[in-house]
Amino acid sequence: MSEPHVYDMIVVGGGPGGYTAALYAARAGLDTLVLEKLSAGGQMALTEQIDNYPGFEEGVDGFTLAERMQTQAERFGAKTEYAQVDRMDLTAVPKVLETSEGTFYARTVAVATGANPRELGLPGEAALTGRGVAYCAACDGMRYKGKTVVVVGGGNSAAADAMLLSRVAKEVILVHRRDTLRATKIYHDPLMQAENIEFRWNSVVAELLQDGKLTGVKLRDVNTGEETTIPCDGVFISVGRKPATDLVEGQLTLDRSGYIVADETTRTNIPGVYAVGDVRTKPLRQVVTAVADGATAVHMAEEYLAGGE
Repeated sequence: MSEPHVYDMIVVGGGPGGYTAALYAARAGLDTLVLEKLSAGGQMALTEQIDNYPGFEEGVDGFTLAERMQTQAERFGAKTEYAQVDRMDLTAVPKVLETSEGTFYARTVAVATGANPRELGLPGEAALTGRGVAYCAACDGMRYKGKTVVVVGGGNSAAADAMLLSRVAKEVILVHRRDTLRATKIYHDPLMQAENIEFRWNSVVAELLQDGKLTGVKLRDVNTGEETTIPCDGVFISVGRKPATDLVEGQLTLDRSGYIVADETTRTNIPGVYAVGDVRTKPLRQVVTAVADGATAVHMAEEYLAGGE
């Protein structure tokens, strides 16, 4: 039997970090493959307008930016295989990736599987995404300038989103199921002092109201069961994110929240394996930080392939 083809780098996930890694790897002359289960862009592709990615003065929609990133990487020779990765053996030599389209082998692997926002699980939530329901204030906040928005959650991400939105929205209503925030104390005073932030304690969103787009929410008091209707233009759901790390659990070191432990070098506990983008431990998860990870991972991979790691 012939020897299997071994890629210099396989990138798992075709988001902005993944395709940046593919671009840098291909330009460096590495034989590169991207494994993507759906389409380029990941969470970015679902964002209608991105205004904070440098170089697009009028903004750009996430789907278009994703397609450009894929085309650019493939221009230099990176290949894309649309496949669901079912299992990886990252300690094998070469590393083994079993997928719905067959088994692939690589000397290095960049894990760029991303993290998905946790949903509330309400009827109509998916259909209203981009039409009043959002999960990223930094991405979509400016669409609600001068409008009324609801932020759901009580942790650091919800507090940060509420503060960011208070600078652009007319009114921000923070809905939390408890009577105090879980967010660190540094957020409490600024939130309380903001004149356009209102708190709805001991409350959950029971229903999303719509007429083709979001028109309001129905809140339920967790203690009394009483329901109230809040008209609003947007709902930002900030109840955490779930990293897509099921494939690497038991192989790569994960933190308490399930993110891959990797510093700014993107190196993981297994030599030749790198964590890129939202899937790794980091203070800020944005498109621009994901693409930085992709470039760094390839730099470290080149050192590894040259015998330097």
